[in-house]
Amino acid sequence: MTRTWQAAALAVSVIGMLHAEEAAKPFTWDPPKIHRSLFSHELGMLDPERDEYATNLAVYAANRVAMGKASPAALEDARRVISLALHLSPRNRKAVVVNFQLSKGLIPEDARGDYAPQTLARLLLTRGQLLEKQGGADNMIAARAFVQLAAEMDPKNEDAVYASEIHRLDHGKLDWTMFTDPKPEPPPEPERIP
Repeated sequence: MTRTWQAAALAVSVIGMLHAEEAAKPFTWDPPKIHRSLFSHELGMLDPERDEYATNLAVYAANRVAMGKASPAALEDARRVISLALHLSPRNRKAVVVNFQLSKGLIPEDARGDYAPQTLARLLLTRGQLLEKQGGADNMIAARAFVQLAAEMDPKNEDAVYASEIHRLDHGKLDWTMFTDPKPEPPPEPERIP
């Protein structure tokens, strides 16, 4: 009987150490390379609205990494979401902080946002559809990103999934590198002296 208890205690302590090791697994964060915002003043969103969306996207990204235990898929999703947040509002407090924490190998603590993921998905879908109706290059890019994220956040939202798939069929797959790894603008050519 004593040996059974010892074996059980040993098994519990080994399992505990394995879980602690798993939780402490280091991860690598490739921060988005943003030189300037992809969106100009032509984007059909006011600055306070852009900042609010950026905050809620950053909270979603932080929670995605925490719940996914910094898995490669969770980190890749978070990288896309953080980059979009930083393009919407480059000085957004939450997006800057989460990006910094992840670059230091810290998993952000469970963050409380204004919206549950399903609610945020509905807001992104609605806002994306409004931006699409407004037209213009900036609005179309933001609309496609918002709609795709809405479908990914809540795959049970048939409207979001349908709209995202229609975008994909009509325009091809969204290239997220324009957000995560945009090409820097070439330096201006030097003036020629005649």
